[in-house]
Order: sequence, then C-alpha cells, then structure tokens
Amino acid sequence: MPKILVIEDESAIRRVLVKILSEENDTYEVSEAEDGLAGIEMVKKEDFDLVLCDIKMPKMDGVEVLEAAKKIKPEIPFVMISGHGDLDTAVNTMRLGAFDYISKPPDLNRLLNTVRNALDKKELVVENKRLKRKVSKNYEMIGDSEAIQQIKDIIEKVAPTDARVLITGPNGTGKELVSHWLHQKSDRSAGPMIEVNCAAIPSELIESELFGHVKGAFTSANKDRAGKFEAANGGTIFLDEIGDMSLSAQAKVLRALQESKVQRVGSDKDIKVNVRVIAATNKNLKKEIEDGKFREDLYHRLAVILIKVPALNDRRDDIPLLIEHFSSKIAKEQGTATKNFSDKAVKLLQEYDWTGNIRELRNVVERLIILSGKEVTENDVKLFASK
Repeated sequence: MPKILVIEDESAIRRVLVKILSEENDTYEVSEAEDGLAGIEMVKKEDFDLVLCDIKMPKMDGVEVLEAAKKIKPEIPFVMISGHGDLDTAVNTMRLGAFDYISKPPDLNRLLNTVRNALDKKELVVENKRLKRKVSKNYEMIGDSEAIQQIKDIIEKVAPTDARVLITGPNGTGKELVSHWLHQKSDRSAGPMIEVNCAAIPSELIESELFGHVKGAFTSANKDRAGKFEAANGGTIFLDEIGDMSLSAQAKVLRALQESKVQRVGSDKDIKVNVRVIAATNKNLKKEIEDGKFREDLYHRLAVILIKVPALNDRRDDIPLLIEHFSSKIAKEQGTATKNFSDKAVKLLQEYDWTGNIRELRNVVERLIILSGKEVTENDVKLFASK
C-alpha cells in the first residue's frame, strides 16, 4: 500500500490534493502536514513512498525540506508544488534531487501521472537496493590465473571512468559478475545497477522494457511506465545477451548512447538520462554484423573497452579455489559443516570437461556435498560428477 505525504500550508489546496489522491486509488494511504517542520518530523518517523511538498511555506520552505529529507531518506521521491512565481526555484529543486514539480492550481492528469511515475521509480529503487544487498554478498571474483588477473586489472582501470564496456564469453563464465564488479568499483556505485536480460524479453516488448511507455501506447498499456534506462539514471544499466536484441531496439539504444535521451513508446517527448552502459554477449558480434543481425555503429559505441571472460577449461588452475569457495558458500546456505575435498577429488575435477563453465562447477560441487560422506573423495567424483 503506497504511503504518500502531502506537505502544504494552504489548507484548501492540501484538502484538494488529499481528496484527489484518495479518490484516484483506494490503496493510497495519504497523510498531511501543515508546514515544513511538521513534514520533516513525519519523514523521520515514517517510511513514505512519495512526498508532495509546497515550495513557499512558513518556518521551513520546500527547498529546505527537500535538502533535509535527502539526508535522512534519500530514496523518497519528492514532487514539488510551485506557485507561478516559484517556477525557477522549482526547476532548481530538480537539481537538488526532486523527482518533478507541478504548478498551482494542479492539472489533474499531470498530477496523477507524476504521482504514478514517482511511485514506480520508488518501487524500482527499493528493488534495486534489495538486489544490491544480495549482490554484495553473492558476487566475488575467485581466481589467481593470468586470465582472471588481467580482468581484475582492467576493472581497476576502467571502473572509475564512464567508458562503455562490452563483456564477451561463453554462457556460465561469469560475465554478469564482471558487470557488477565494474559498477561496485565505480563512482556510480551509490546509484542503481539495473539488469536487463535481452534474450528473456519478447522482441515486441523489449522497447517498452528499456524505454518505458505511455498509457494507451498498446493494448495492455493501462498506465504510464518508466523504462529501465530511466530507472538506471545516475547509475549503470547492464544489457545482458545484447546480441539477441531486435534491430529496431538496437536503433533506439544507439540514440540513447549518442544523445543521452530516451523516448517512451507512444511518446515524442525526450527524457534525459545519465547512464553508464555495460553490455554482454555470448555471440560473435562481428559475425552477427556480417549477417545483418547487429548494427555495426552500435557495436563500436558499446565496445569502447572489451573484456573477454575465459571458459573454465582455459583456467583450470582456478578450480581448487572455486571448489573451496563454493563448498564454504553452500555450507553456509544449508547450515551444515564445510566438507573437505580430497586432493585426488580436486585433481579429477580439474581434468573434467566443463562445457557449462563455472555454473556447472557450482552445481557439481553442491551435488557432491549432498551425496558424499564426511569427505568428498575420488570415488564420489567418479560416481556423481557426471550425472
């Protein structure tokens, strides 16, 4: 149930805003504050999904409320309410982190669209924070091989920049992990990291997913919706399996990279975005370009920095470290003691043909831990590794 706070010193306008919001959606839980001081106290005590805040108020004006709230709970979107003479101030609040502003008297459609979009963004921010907590625990680059050391060195050099990165390599090698490390070590790490699996989204929906849509743009578009590029504003967007993206979507991504602007499906309005793009693919994009399936101009825009993640068969020296890492991780997840792998068991696993790469190794280690005795032996590997 979305919780909305209206901070407005004019009681008549405050009542109108509360009435409009309550009638628009009966799931909205609308609270009100008669001035900035009361409003900021409520922000401290409760978790709101959106704040509508007047600019000109006694005791504490809207700009001061916005600045104070951003220090306390920076994830709350603020929509500023401006009088005719406050327009310049309202625009300035956008630079301070406000989501948008509406003018008095509020236009009903613009007000409700802004509220919906702001709530959508809050939902995305919350989900991104949850994913970032998960990422910080679950993503770690394991390995001392020369190939992995080279990747770590590139990440250290490239992460602090805004250079676009194209990550290549077979399925299951850890391309997603590399993208997260690039983001976490960048100046954008406090911003969102939005992932898009281009292969998992139907071609007819990919543009809406990336760029959003307006109400009525297509049959099921019953409300305005922000896309992934907007959600990633100030952070990083990871376009996984970009080789599977349709040519029409590729053209729009190219424009977004060239102009730092996107357009929602069904709209001709440009939306400025400040996004770092990291892409990944298991395909040979140069071959895809020859076959007319991938745009050459987009390839050159994306491949400023190329990182090739090796297959596990090409970094067998890392397998003992990976086995130790996965064994410890799985034991924690299952609440059991860490099992030891005998030297002969490790040697057999190093000689295995890892067509599924690290993803397959992780599954095999888990299987061996579940099915073996107190120690994983050479015989256990022979019995269970290939099943």
